[in-house]
Formats: sequence, structure tokens, C-alpha cells
Amino acid sequence: MDIEKRILEKDKRAAARLITLIENKDPEALEILKRLYSKSGNAYIVGITGPPGAGKSTLTDKLVKALRKQGKTVAIIAVDPTSPFTGGAILGDRVRMNDLNLDPGVFIRSMGARGHLGGISEATSAAVKVLDIYGSDYILVETVGVGQSEIDIVKNCDTTLMVMVPGLGDDIQAIKAGVMEIGDVFAVNKSDRDGAKRTAREIDMMLDFNKNAEWRAPVKMVIAVENQGIEELLEAIHEHKAYMVTSGKFEKRRTENAKSEVVGLVKERVEKAILDKSNKEELLDFYSEKIAKRLVDPYSVVEEILGKMDVLLK
Repeated sequence: MDIEKRILEKDKRAAARLITLIENKDPEALEILKRLYSKSGNAYIVGITGPPGAGKSTLTDKLVKALRKQGKTVAIIAVDPTSPFTGGAILGDRVRMNDLNLDPGVFIRSMGARGHLGGISEATSAAVKVLDIYGSDYILVETVGVGQSEIDIVKNCDTTLMVMVPGLGDDIQAIKAGVMEIGDVFAVNKSDRDGAKRTAREIDMMLDFNKNAEWRAPVKMVIAVENQGIEELLEAIHEHKAYMVTSGKFEKRRTENAKSEVVGLVKERVEKAILDKSNKEELLDFYSEKIAKRLVDPYSVVEEILGKMDVLLK
């Protein structure tokens, strides 16, 4: 039985195999995605992000269990930092969600960020499509946790959950403008710690500055390890989903996400084509040495490489 048919029949192994092929940039995987693309678009995608140590994995685990109680099927994509030696994910979030592996209604996949600064792997958006086609009701994408560079999560999700935690240092840690702007729902995890209420107040104050926002992001206090506040947090996610659909912003966000994806894929393809035309980086290495020795400037080199574009695109 071929991989396409097996995925449509909700075969976990087939979905896992296709994601692996995508990560390995297998051309056949792309062809399969092209053929099955029209079957996607049914899952609701929630991005879970926040600083390291905020307890995102534990929170994700509890949210999944709450969704399962509601009868929903869930897929988790946990994007971990990548080992510089093997290229594999090194934290292994699946270890923290071990009991979920036994649930037939849950699919868990760890993916390495592979040096991608947006907090998510380049293959993440393709993996989301695979799990959407596979038939998951909800897809939770948990990011690396590298702070302000996680803005890319918005380009892949319908609702972004920002997980904060008290005691991370100075107050500004919780209020970096770029990060604060991407949250649709905020969770202050480990809220039994000192300073939790203060952290929540600071987030609320920062959100108050945006007077033009049609959606006021709720700030929920949770203690994920003890499963406290999880139901309320999930309700807030459901409320944001309802707002997105009724306001028409759901389609608008998905259109923007599609635009970002196309631009990203074009950039990736052009970069690969330029490197291939440059004798697989040999020419780049040659130029780089000259630039370092100040024998040529980088601007002229870029113009020369881009000059090959006419030939490249024919």
C-alpha cells in the first residue's frame, strides 16, 4: 500500500515516514505533498512559545490531555535545539510526554531546529500539513524557546500561546516588544512561585498599551505540573479560535501565512540554485577568501553572483 493511501487511512507510521522524507529533502515527499495538499486545512494550529525554562513541554502535555478529554485528536510537533554533531534534536521532548505515546489519538514528533533562528525548523510547516492531512483536529507546535527570534511561529499558527514564568531576571525579560506582540493568549506558568502575580500584572500593563487591538489577549495563571488552570487556559484558546472565525481574521491570517510560506520557499529555492550555479560553494569559498584579504568587496561579489540569475532562471 503506498504512503499516500496509508496517510489518508490515519496510519501513524506513514505520516512519520513522510515527515522524515521531508526533513531529508526527498523530492518524492514534495510530490506527495503537492498531490495531497487539497486534503489539508482542517486542523487548528496552536503555536506554543516562550523563554527557555518556562515549562512549555509540561504545559503542552497537560493541554493535550485536556483536548483528549474533549474527544479531539492531537498532533504535537516539538522543535528542539539541534545537536551540532549529529544534526538531531537533543532535548527530546517526547521523553517528557512519554505516557502520551500510548494514546492512539495523539501523534508526537520531535524535530531539530537545524540552526533556524525563527524558533522552528524549516520543515515544520510541511510537517504541519502532513499531520493536517493525516486527520488531527489540533496540531500543537512547541518551539525551541530562544526568546525574541521566535516570531516565525506566527507564520505557521492560528493561535499563538506565549508561556511566561516568574523569576527570569529583570522585568523587561517578560516585556520584549517583538515577543509580546505575537501572543494571542498568555500563560504565566509556575504561578505558585514568588513574583507570579507581578509578572501577570506587567504583561497586562504591556498589553494595555495597544489600545487599537480588537482582541485583548487574556493572561492566565497556571501550574502545569499540578494541572492547575489548564481548563481555563484551554477555554481561552477556544475563545480566541471563535473570535478568529467570527471576525473573519482566521482566513486573513491563513492567507498571510500562505504568503510568508511562498516567499520563504522562493528564497530557499533561489539560494539553493545560486549555490549550485556557484559550483556547490567552491566559487563562494574562492570569493570569501578574496573578500577576507580585501582583494575584492562583498558588494561587487553579490552583483556578480546575481548577474548569473538570468541564466539561472531560464
